[in-house]
Amino acid sequence: MTELRRIDTKPFGGRFNGASAPEVGAAPMLQWIAIASLRIDPSYQRHVLRAGEKNILAIARKFEWAKFAPVIVAPVEGGQFAIIDGQHRTTAAALRGLKEVPCQVVTADRRKQAEAFAAVNGNVTAMSSLQLHAARLASGEPRALALTEACAAADVTICRYPVPGNKMKPGETLAVGVLNGLLEKYGRDVFVAALSCITRTRQGNPGMIRAQIVEALCAVLEAEPSFWDDTKRLIKAMQTFDFPAAFNAARATAVNDGGTIGDALVDAIGAHLDAKLPVPK
Repeated sequence: MTELRRIDTKPFGGRFNGASAPEVGAAPMLQWIAIASLRIDPSYQRHVLRAGEKNILAIARKFEWAKFAPVIVAPVEGGQFAIIDGQHRTTAAALRGLKEVPCQVVTADRRKQAEAFAAVNGNVTAMSSLQLHAARLASGEPRALALTEACAAADVTICRYPVPGNKMKPGETLAVGVLNGLLEKYGRDVFVAALSCITRTRQGNPGMIRAQIVEALCAVLEAEPSFWDDTKRLIKAMQTFDFPAAFNAARATAVNDGGTIGDALVDAIGAHLDAKLPVPK
């Protein structure tokens, strides 16, 4: 089992001066409030546009209380409450037929409500694709499990956090989003063969599991199945392919000729394999 960590303030050292910070204000109350008593203040709240509608529908379709954060509200006239944060998830709860939602009730006038809205929505720590993959993997999501298994079959590891290219070990990659798409597009066999061309040649080619390189390999291998019907033969043929040099050359070609790095890599990899593994006529 993964060891659980405590909250640790040591990394912040002397960078935070509590004496200069404002008062924290009155402690909020936690309570269940009827959705019918919640209101939206258009002076600071967002209108629900197409992206918001999609978000609400997605929340409603997969609604679980374990994924529902308390709605932040402030009391207003008439025994009602203005929503500071949680308009989308509250609407999704209403779509599911729920009558009440858990709320964090804070004391704030309209100015403070707007200030809180800006702070809550402006200070969100964005989740990177790497963090999202790790969370999905931990939750047992099938797509994340399938991607991790296919990568492992080719000695590839998806990093948990960004690592500079020159610090990467063989098999490490940041391209989780692209790899997910390529696995679905080309299938496991082509995907694993493509990754193996990188990880099982020239000391593992650290830093070379890049989106354009993997996609070019997949495209070439899918177009000519005879290239990868014998994996050992394919790996032997790719031992003499210089991925860093090919990538730099493809980048220069794209700049000079106006094409794409991916197209140039497809041409280079295809020409290499045509020479090393001629297709019987």
